[in-house]
Amino acid sequence: MPTLNVYTNVPVDAVIASDILRDATKAVAKIIGKPESYVMILLNGGVPIAFSGTEGPVAYGEVISIGGLSPTVNAKLSSIIADLLQTKLSIDSSRFYIKFFDVERSFFGFNGSTF
Repeated sequence: MPTLNVYTNVPVDAVIASDILRDATKAVAKIIGKPESYVMILLNGGVPIAFSGTEGPVAYGEVISIGGLSPTVNAKLSSIIADLLQTKLSIDSSRFYIKFFDVERSFFGFNGSTF
């Protein structure tokens, strides 16, 4: 159920995308404390985005989870995802925002129902 959705204006080739999806899945699962089989990662590359009046490399992310989020967990996730984006896509951490959503079970659908 934890989902990481990342938007970036940097074009992402298939090899880099695969690396990011794999590494982000492992990191999100470990930090939130959920099995990897529950984690979904969406990577949207080449999206028109401007930040601070420029179109340099930038990213925006959202983490949605049923439980498992806290100020400490959020800080760890923010750091590890920023590091991953810096390493794989050369996006400086000062050009990356991330928003965290801790949702109730009834607001998360799966398998034709809610959790």
